[in-house]
Amino acid sequence: MSDDPRGIDSVLVVGTGLIGTSVGLALREHGVTVKLADQDPAAVRVACELGAGEEWTAGGPRVDLAVIAVPPQFVAQWLLDLQKTEAARFYTDVASVKALPIEQAAGLGCDLSSYVAGHPLAGRERSGPAAARADVFLGRPWAYCPGPETAPEAVRAVLSLIDLCGGNAVEVAPAAHDEAVALVSHAPHVAAAAVAARLAEASDTALGLAGPGVRDVTRVAGGDPALWTVILSGNARPVAEILEAVAADLGRAAAALRAAAVEGAAIDPVTELLRRGNAGQSRIPGKHGGPPRSYAVVQVLVGDRPGELARLFQVAKEAGVNIEDVRLEHAPGLPLGAAELHVQPEAAGGLARALRAHGWHVP
Repeated sequence: MSDDPRGIDSVLVVGTGLIGTSVGLALREHGVTVKLADQDPAAVRVACELGAGEEWTAGGPRVDLAVIAVPPQFVAQWLLDLQKTEAARFYTDVASVKALPIEQAAGLGCDLSSYVAGHPLAGRERSGPAAARADVFLGRPWAYCPGPETAPEAVRAVLSLIDLCGGNAVEVAPAAHDEAVALVSHAPHVAAAAVAARLAEASDTALGLAGPGVRDVTRVAGGDPALWTVILSGNARPVAEILEAVAADLGRAAAALRAAAVEGAAIDPVTELLRRGNAGQSRIPGKHGGPPRSYAVVQVLVGDRPGELARLFQVAKEAGVNIEDVRLEHAPGLPLGAAELHVQPEAAGGLARALRAHGWHVP
C-alpha cells in the first residue's frame, strides 16, 4: 500500500459490467491506476474506451486491491485464482449476496485474512459497461462484511475504495446483509416483475391508460432476466420467505375482494393491507438517509422541447427554492407533459407564483 492519503494507488477490477466499470470510472477520477479484466474481451474494450482503466495482463505488477465484480456464484473461484498468482495485496467483491461467496471461499481454502466481502447498493435498470457511470455510488450505502480472520489493513483498503467511489460504508454481518437485501431489493424485483408480467398481453386500451403508478411499480422489472436469475438463486431462501409472505397477503386480499364481488362482503383485509403498506412506506429513509419528509408538489405543464427543464429549474433557482425531487409524466399523443416539483411545503406558494410570473402554466 502507498503512503498516499487515498490508501490505494492501484486497483484491478475483474468483471466489466455496469458495477465493475462504474468502479473503474469513479477511481480514475481520483487518479487511481485501474486495470480491467473480463471473460468477454468486448466488454473490456468498451470499458477501456469509456476511460474506466486499461486492460489487465496476468503476471503484471501486483495491485493494492482487486475488486471482483462477477455474479455471487463465481466470486470464490476468482478469489482463489487471483490469490494464487498474488495479483493483489487485498481483495473484495461487489456481489449482491454475501453469505454464499464467503462460505464458498472458505471451502476452497482462500486466504480470508486479505478478503473483505462487499456490496454497493447501487445500480440501474440497464446493464453492461455502456450503462456505467462514475457517480452511480454517490451517497449510496456500501455494505462490507469483515470476518474474524480479516486483517485490519484489508478493511482499510476497502474503506478507501468506498470513500473514493463516494459510497457510505456500512458494516454488516453476511447473513444480516442477505436478509436485508432480500427484503429491500431482491423480493421487490420479483414482485415488480409479477405485476409487469400482467402487461405482456394487455390490451392496447389498458396500456393507453397506463399512468405513473404502474410505471413506478414496474420500473425495476426492466432489469436483465439472466443477471437477476443468478442473483436470486444466490439468495434463494430469504427471498422465498418474503415472497411467500407477500403472496399470503395478496391471497387474503384477493379472497376478500372475491367475497365482496359475490356476496357484497366488506373488504377489511384489503383495508388492513393498505394501512400496513402506508406504515411500511413511511419508514423508508428520506433525503441523505434522514427521516422521511413530506414534500409539497407543484405541478407545471411543460412542452416536449429541448431546454424546458433547464428554464424551469432556473426559475426555481432565482426564487431560492430547492427542488427535492422531480417527476415527469408525458401526455399521450400531445407534445407536452406535466412536471411534478417536490419542494418544502413552505416554499410551494412562492415557487408557484414565480413560475406563473414567468409564463408557466401552474394548475
